Amino acid sequence: MTDGTPISYEAATRGTPVLSSSGKQIGTLEHVLEVSDLDLFEGIAIATHHGLRFIDAEHIPQLTTTHIQTSLDDEQAARLPPPSGPPVYTVDALADTGHSLHDVIRRLFGKPHWKRETD
Repeated sequence: MTDGTPISYEAATRGTPVLSSSGKQIGTLEHVLEVSDLDLFEGIAIATHHGLRFIDAEHIPQLTTTHIQTSLDDEQAARLPPPSGPPVYTVDALADTGHSLHDVIRRLFGKPHWKRETD
């Protein structure tokens, strides 16, 4: 993988490849976990073939525009835990704004479209 420009965790984008210490892709970034009041980077949740997994910030030495490097070897990466804590839900304001039958029916009955952000 080509070296990207180093970035802050605040600039990381969903879908960025996450690599083990050997350079093997172990998943893609789903979202960053932070304590915004304290400007504290907690870690990341990644999408893998086995579902969402959590990587603590201490195992992430570098975030770049092209990938996220971890200090985990391939064996450690295979044993990553799922994120803990309650799921987070948000309203998608742009959902059901189209002209399909599904969108029209959702608008008629006034049900907001909820998206689950974490497992």
